[in-house]
Amino acid sequence: MAPRRLRTTARDRSRRVLSQNFLADPAAVARIVRAARPDPDDLLLEVGAGRGQLTRSLAARCGRLIAYEVDPAVLPELTATCAPLPHVEIRAADFLSAPPPEEPFSVAGNIPWSLTAAVVRWCLAAPGLRAATLLIQLDYARKRAGDHGRWSRLTVLTWPEHHWRLAGRVPRGAFRPVPAVDGGILRLERRTVPLLAPGVLPAYRRMVELGFGGVGGSLAASLRTAHPRRRVDGALRAARIAPDTPVGLVWPEQWLVLFRLLHAPG
Repeated sequence: MAPRRLRTTARDRSRRVLSQNFLADPAAVARIVRAARPDPDDLLLEVGAGRGQLTRSLAARCGRLIAYEVDPAVLPELTATCAPLPHVEIRAADFLSAPPPEEPFSVAGNIPWSLTAAVVRWCLAAPGLRAATLLIQLDYARKRAGDHGRWSRLTVLTWPEHHWRLAGRVPRGAFRPVPAVDGGILRLERRTVPLLAPGVLPAYRRMVELGFGGVGGSLAASLRTAHPRRRVDGALRAARIAPDTPVGLVWPEQWLVLFRLLHAPG
Protein backbone atom coordinates (compact mmCIF):
# COMPACT_ATOMS: atom_id res chain seq x y z
CA MET A 1 0.00 0.00 0.00
CA ALA A 2 1.41 3.37 -0.98
CA PRO A 3 2.07 5.80 1.87
CA ARG A 4 -0.67 8.35 2.36
CA ARG A 5 0.23 11.73 0.90
CA LEU A 6 -0.01 14.45 3.50
CA ARG A 7 -2.09 17.43 2.50
CA THR A 8 -0.14 20.62 1.87
CA THR A 9 -1.70 23.53 3.72
CA ALA A 10 -1.71 27.20 2.75
CA ARG A 11 0.70 27.83 5.64
CA ASP A 12 3.10 25.18 4.30
CA ARG A 13 3.01 26.80 0.87
CA SER A 14 3.58 30.25 2.37
CA ARG A 15 6.61 29.01 4.30
CA ARG A 16 8.08 27.49 1.16
CA VAL A 17 7.54 30.62 -0.94
CA LEU A 18 8.77 33.01 1.74
CA SER A 19 11.61 30.72 2.93
CA GLN A 20 10.53 31.30 6.51
CA ASN A 21 12.47 29.58 9.27
CA PHE A 22 11.53 31.22 12.56
CA LEU A 23 13.96 31.43 15.45
CA ALA A 24 12.98 29.23 18.38
CA ASP A 25 16.15 29.45 20.48
CA PRO A 26 16.64 32.44 22.86
CA ALA A 27 20.41 31.88 22.81
CA ALA A 28 20.44 32.35 19.03
CA VAL A 29 18.41 35.55 19.36
CA ALA A 30 20.90 36.88 21.92
CA ARG A 31 23.80 35.99 19.62
CA ILE A 32 22.33 38.00 16.75
CA VAL A 33 21.62 41.01 18.97
CA ARG A 34 25.21 40.96 20.26
CA ALA A 35 26.50 40.87 16.69
CA ALA A 36 24.18 43.70 15.62
CA ARG A 37 25.27 45.96 18.51
CA PRO A 38 22.24 48.32 18.24
CA ASP A 39 22.89 51.82 19.51
CA PRO A 40 20.33 53.58 21.76
CA ASP A 41 20.22 56.42 19.24
CA ASP A 42 20.13 54.20 16.13
CA LEU A 43 17.42 53.81 13.54
CA LEU A 44 17.24 50.07 12.88
CA LEU A 45 15.41 48.32 10.04
CA GLU A 46 14.47 44.68 10.63
CA VAL A 47 13.99 42.46 7.58
CA GLY A 48 11.51 39.60 7.92
CA ALA A 49 10.34 40.30 11.46
CA GLY A 50 8.09 37.22 11.51
CA ARG A 51 6.33 36.83 14.83
CA GLY A 52 8.69 39.21 16.60
CA GLN A 53 11.11 36.76 18.22
CA LEU A 54 14.06 38.98 17.32
CA THR A 55 12.13 42.26 17.23
CA ARG A 56 11.64 42.49 20.99
CA SER A 57 15.34 42.10 21.78
CA LEU A 58 16.45 44.50 19.05
CA ALA A 59 13.88 47.10 20.11
CA ALA A 60 15.17 47.02 23.69
CA ARG A 61 18.54 48.33 22.49
CA CYS A 62 17.84 50.81 19.68
CA GLY A 63 16.25 54.23 19.43
CA ARG A 64 13.72 53.43 16.68
CA LEU A 65 12.91 50.22 14.86
CA ILE A 66 11.01 49.70 11.60
CA ALA A 67 9.99 46.05 11.26
CA TYR A 68 9.21 44.78 7.74
CA GLU A 69 7.06 41.67 7.29
CA VAL A 70 5.07 40.67 4.19
CA ASP A 71 3.45 37.45 5.44
CA PRO A 72 -0.15 38.29 6.51
CA ALA A 73 -0.34 35.05 8.51
CA VAL A 74 2.13 36.29 11.13
CA LEU A 75 1.27 39.99 11.17
CA PRO A 76 -1.36 39.73 13.96
CA GLU A 77 1.14 38.06 16.29
CA LEU A 78 3.86 40.56 15.34
CA THR A 79 1.46 43.44 15.97
CA ALA A 80 0.54 42.07 19.39
CA THR A 81 4.20 41.56 20.29
CA CYS A 82 5.08 45.14 19.38
CA ALA A 83 1.99 46.79 20.87
CA PRO A 84 3.83 47.75 24.12
CA LEU A 85 6.78 49.14 22.12
CA PRO A 86 5.91 52.69 20.97
CA HIS A 87 9.24 53.18 19.19
CA VAL A 88 8.58 50.19 16.89
CA GLU A 89 6.78 50.70 13.58
CA ILE A 90 5.47 47.68 11.69
CA ARG A 91 5.34 47.88 7.91
CA ALA A 92 3.42 45.19 6.05
CA ALA A 93 5.54 45.82 2.98
CA ASP A 94 8.34 44.39 0.90
CA PHE A 95 11.66 45.55 2.34
CA LEU A 96 13.31 45.29 -1.07
CA SER A 97 10.84 47.81 -2.51
CA ALA A 98 11.36 50.32 0.30
CA PRO A 99 13.54 53.39 -0.32
CA PRO A 100 16.47 53.62 2.10
CA PRO A 101 16.06 56.21 4.88
CA GLU A 102 17.84 59.50 4.29
CA GLU A 103 19.33 59.44 7.80
CA PRO A 104 22.02 56.97 8.90
CA PHE A 105 20.59 53.56 9.78
CA SER A 106 21.43 49.90 10.31
CA VAL A 107 19.74 46.69 9.17
CA ALA A 108 19.25 43.41 11.02
CA GLY A 109 17.12 40.35 10.58
CA ASN A 110 16.57 36.64 10.19
CA ILE A 111 15.94 37.08 6.51
CA PRO A 112 14.28 34.70 4.03
CA TRP A 113 17.24 32.75 2.71
CA SER A 114 15.99 32.79 -0.88
CA LEU A 115 16.24 36.60 -0.80
CA THR A 116 19.76 36.79 0.63
CA ALA A 117 21.49 38.09 -2.49
CA ALA A 118 18.78 40.70 -3.11
CA VAL A 119 18.88 41.95 0.50
CA VAL A 120 22.68 42.21 0.39
CA ARG A 121 22.51 44.19 -2.87
CA TRP A 122 19.92 46.54 -1.30
CA CYS A 123 22.19 47.14 1.69
CA LEU A 124 25.29 47.77 -0.43
CA ALA A 125 23.42 50.32 -2.55
CA ALA A 126 22.00 52.26 0.43
CA PRO A 127 24.10 55.41 1.01
CA GLY A 128 23.07 55.82 4.64
CA LEU A 129 23.72 52.24 5.72
CA ARG A 130 26.07 51.91 8.69
CA ALA A 131 25.93 48.14 9.11
CA ALA A 132 23.84 45.08 8.32
CA THR A 133 23.64 41.99 10.52
CA LEU A 134 21.91 39.20 8.62
CA LEU A 135 21.09 35.66 9.70
CA ILE A 136 21.37 33.68 6.49
CA GLN A 137 22.49 30.30 5.20
CA LEU A 138 25.88 29.49 6.70
CA ASP A 139 27.59 28.64 3.43
CA TYR A 140 26.65 32.02 1.89
CA ALA A 141 27.91 33.86 4.97
CA ARG A 142 31.20 31.95 4.91
CA LYS A 143 31.62 32.61 1.19
CA ARG A 144 31.17 36.36 1.51
CA ALA A 145 33.37 36.60 4.62
CA GLY A 146 36.26 34.59 3.14
CA ASP A 147 35.82 31.96 5.83
CA HIS A 148 36.53 29.12 3.40
CA GLY A 149 39.88 30.69 2.60
CA ARG A 150 38.42 31.90 -0.70
CA TRP A 151 37.15 35.38 -1.51
CA SER A 152 34.17 36.12 -3.74
CA ARG A 153 34.10 38.70 -6.48
CA LEU A 154 31.44 40.74 -4.65
CA THR A 155 33.48 40.86 -1.44
CA VAL A 156 36.62 41.99 -3.24
CA LEU A 157 34.72 44.56 -5.34
CA THR A 158 33.20 46.20 -2.26
CA TRP A 159 36.12 45.79 0.16
CA PRO A 160 37.41 49.37 -0.09
CA GLU A 161 34.07 50.64 1.26
CA HIS A 162 32.67 47.68 3.21
CA HIS A 163 34.04 45.15 5.68
CA TRP A 164 32.58 41.63 5.65
CA ARG A 165 32.89 39.08 8.45
CA LEU A 166 31.26 35.95 9.81
CA ALA A 167 29.89 36.95 13.22
CA GLY A 168 28.56 33.60 14.38
CA ARG A 169 26.92 30.30 13.57
CA VAL A 170 23.35 29.28 14.40
CA PRO A 171 22.61 25.53 14.38
CA ARG A 172 19.70 24.37 12.25
CA GLY A 173 17.91 23.12 15.36
CA ALA A 174 17.42 26.73 16.48
CA PHE A 175 14.82 27.23 13.71
CA ARG A 176 11.22 26.15 13.22
CA PRO A 177 10.66 24.57 10.80
CA VAL A 178 14.15 23.04 10.90
CA PRO A 179 16.06 23.81 7.68
CA ALA A 180 18.49 21.44 5.98
CA VAL A 181 21.59 23.46 6.91
CA ASP A 182 22.91 25.71 9.66
CA GLY A 183 22.58 29.48 9.63
CA GLY A 184 25.37 32.02 9.73
CA ILE A 185 25.42 35.60 10.97
CA LEU A 186 26.91 37.84 8.29
CA ARG A 187 28.09 41.26 9.44
CA LEU A 188 28.50 43.92 6.75
CA GLU A 189 29.89 47.28 7.88
CA ARG A 190 30.39 50.44 5.84
CA ARG A 191 33.84 51.87 6.52
CA THR A 192 33.85 55.37 7.98
CA VAL A 193 36.94 56.09 5.86
CA PRO A 194 37.16 54.15 2.57
CA LEU A 195 40.44 52.36 1.85
CA LEU A 196 40.58 54.05 -1.58
CA ALA A 197 39.60 57.54 -2.66
CA PRO A 198 36.14 57.68 -4.29
CA GLY A 199 37.63 58.94 -7.53
CA VAL A 200 39.66 55.77 -8.13
CA LEU A 201 37.01 53.23 -7.15
CA PRO A 202 35.75 52.73 -10.74
CA ALA A 203 39.29 51.87 -11.86
CA TYR A 204 39.69 49.48 -8.92
CA ARG A 205 36.44 47.71 -9.79
CA ARG A 206 37.47 47.39 -13.44
CA MET A 207 40.71 45.74 -12.35
CA VAL A 208 38.86 43.28 -10.09
CA GLU A 209 36.36 42.43 -12.84
CA LEU A 210 39.26 41.86 -15.22
CA GLY A 211 41.01 39.61 -12.71
CA PHE A 212 37.92 37.53 -12.03
CA GLY A 213 37.07 37.39 -15.73
CA GLY A 214 39.44 34.49 -16.34
CA VAL A 215 40.99 35.91 -19.52
CA GLY A 216 44.16 33.94 -20.23
CA GLY A 217 43.48 31.31 -17.57
CA SER A 218 45.15 33.03 -14.59
CA LEU A 219 45.12 36.28 -12.65
CA ALA A 220 48.53 37.20 -14.03
CA ALA A 221 47.43 36.58 -17.63
CA SER A 222 44.24 38.58 -17.13
CA LEU A 223 46.08 41.58 -15.70
CA ARG A 224 48.67 41.45 -18.51
CA THR A 225 45.92 42.21 -21.00
CA ALA A 226 45.71 45.72 -19.54
CA HIS A 227 49.20 46.29 -18.09
CA PRO A 228 52.81 45.58 -19.17
CA ARG A 229 54.05 42.10 -18.22
CA ARG A 230 56.99 43.44 -16.21
CA ARG A 231 54.75 45.71 -14.17
CA VAL A 232 52.23 42.94 -13.47
CA ASP A 233 54.95 40.49 -12.43
CA GLY A 234 56.51 43.06 -10.10
CA ALA A 235 53.14 43.89 -8.52
CA LEU A 236 52.41 40.19 -7.95
CA ARG A 237 55.77 39.72 -6.25
CA ALA A 238 55.23 42.77 -4.04
CA ALA A 239 51.79 41.48 -3.02
CA ARG A 240 53.22 37.99 -2.32
CA ILE A 241 51.01 36.38 -4.96
CA ALA A 242 52.39 33.46 -6.94
CA PRO A 243 51.61 33.75 -10.68
CA ASP A 244 49.56 30.53 -10.61
CA THR A 245 47.45 31.50 -7.56
CA PRO A 246 43.72 30.97 -8.24
CA VAL A 247 41.95 34.32 -8.25
CA GLY A 248 39.62 33.32 -5.42
CA LEU A 249 42.58 32.81 -3.07
CA VAL A 250 43.83 36.38 -3.43
CA TRP A 251 43.07 38.35 -0.26
CA PRO A 252 41.24 41.68 -0.51
CA GLU A 253 44.30 43.38 1.00
CA GLN A 254 46.42 41.93 -1.81
CA TRP A 255 44.02 43.31 -4.39
CA LEU A 256 44.55 46.76 -2.90
CA VAL A 257 48.33 46.36 -3.17
CA LEU A 258 47.98 45.27 -6.79
CA PHE A 259 45.79 48.24 -7.61
CA ARG A 260 48.10 50.79 -6.01
CA LEU A 261 51.15 49.39 -7.80
CA LEU A 262 49.53 48.92 -11.19
CA HIS A 263 47.88 52.34 -11.16
CA ALA A 264 50.74 54.32 -9.66
CA PRO A 265 52.10 57.08 -11.91
CA GLY A 266 55.07 56.16 -14.09
